[in-house]
Order: sequence, then structure tokens, then C-alpha cells
Amino acid sequence: MSSSRYFRLSRPFTSNSTTMFFQRFFAMANYYSSSSPKTSIQAIYDTCNKNLTPSTSPPPQLIRDLSSKLDTIGPADVGLAEEHQDDDRGHGFSTPNTLGRLDRWAQPITYVELHESDSFTMCMFCFPTSSVIPLHDHPGMTVLSKVLYGSLHVKGYDWVEPACIKISKETSRAPVRLAKLSVDKVLSAPCTTSVLYPNTGGNLHCFTAVTSCAVLDILAPPYEESAGRKCTYYRDYPYSSFRSGDEPINGKEDEYAWLEEIETPDDLYMRQGTYVGPPIQT
Repeated sequence: MSSSRYFRLSRPFTSNSTTMFFQRFFAMANYYSSSSPKTSIQAIYDTCNKNLTPSTSPPPQLIRDLSSKLDTIGPADVGLAEEHQDDDRGHGFSTPNTLGRLDRWAQPITYVELHESDSFTMCMFCFPTSSVIPLHDHPGMTVLSKVLYGSLHVKGYDWVEPACIKISKETSRAPVRLAKLSVDKVLSAPCTTSVLYPNTGGNLHCFTAVTSCAVLDILAPPYEESAGRKCTYYRDYPYSSFRSGDEPINGKEDEYAWLEEIETPDDLYMRQGTYVGPPIQT
């Protein structure tokens, strides 16, 4: 799966300042030699590569095994340097002496691919403070996420079944579908691994960086449009916006929302990073 199926990436940096940027945020080290013990990230890759398939969801025991391994992972295990920079408003990653104030506030999320195959994707997202990955889904997929440093707000929904769909009177608006809030919390490192499943656990979710932070993800199986696993973005509306009184709700109204499918947001600002942690032997 190409990462471009998840989001649109801006063109990679090629300037000297880019090199300086990644030297600051991804700590290089001489991790590997033929006699070195297996690294933590290699052990996770080996478990994924041996057990995950393109067409099936991971069984519970495998999820527990991977979660246990991910629980032990920290920034240094993936060549990541935790950022402590203080800028005017704390809006994330900036290259010293090369960006003005507005540029610093508009810094993108950095996507770092560790491995990509037909069976799984292993990747990292490095968030500047206040950056957002909008509400999106993972159809038919299981996703394990480990916050490596910093704090991240996660808000996630699951579809209400059977499907409850309302057609808007406005012809320009897509139908909306009822979903129930599943996750609404801040994850702060160090913390345990979070897991979402094809139909539960907040499969439709958005991320907001409370502080600069980084997340290691395993997507199994990966996005693959030809297999029906296309990333779709949504806009959420309060339950009261389309309420008619006959919806199958169980609980408080503020636990429900109507989701409208939208195009990939134009302001989703991401760029490709380079993995410089311990080599992964494939």
C-alpha cells in the first residue's frame, strides 16, 4: 500500500535545512552489527511478518502479543528524538533560523514509513502541537497505536448497527449516518498500546496533538482500495442536528453523532519523513 492512499503528502524536502531538521528529530546511532541482539522494533516486525496476512484480521492472541511488545517501545527504539523546543506558541517542529513565525505555526505532520507490504503497514506520525488528523476510518482493519512521547487527544466513533442513515434536504450535502462515541480521551506517554478493531474501539477517529508527540502504528491489513479498504474522511454533527425521534440510540444523546462523508481535507498538511532508527531486516 502506498502511503498516498491514506493522505496527500507534500513534496519531500531536499534542502540542507531538511537534513538539519531530521538530524534534530531523528537521533542517528550505530544500532546494528552482525553480532547485535535483536532490537525491539525488529522483534515487532518479525512477529507481524510471520503472522499477519492480507485478507484476515489478527487473532486475539496475536494482538495481545503485539500489544505487549509495543508497550515496551520508546522513542529511542525507533531512532526518534523527543522534542523539547519552545517556540512562540508551541506549534511544533521548526528548523532553526530558517522559518518565520507564521511558518513555524504551520508546520506539517511528518509521516515516517518503517515497512509496507500487502499484509501490514508499520509507520510513525510525528505531530507538532495542535496539529490534527481529521476524522477518518479504517474499514475492515485492526490498528495498534503506541504513543511514543507527548500527549495526543483521540476521539473515535463506531457505526450504529443496523445502519441509520438520513438524507439531507440540501442537495449539496451527502447523507449522514449515525455513529456512537467510543473513545474520547488524551493519551500521554508512557502509556499502553491502544487497539481499534474493524467494528469497535473507535474505528472512525481523529487525532489532535495536545503537545508535540509521536505515534507508532501497525495497520493490519493495510489500506488497499481494490480490497475495499479505502480511507474515507468524515465531518461529524451533533445528534440534535438530524434528530427525528426514531433513531436506535441507547444512552445519552451527546454520545451520538451524525457523520457525513467528505473529500480529503485540503488543510491536511503532511510530509514524508525518513526512518533512521535500527535497521529492520526484512
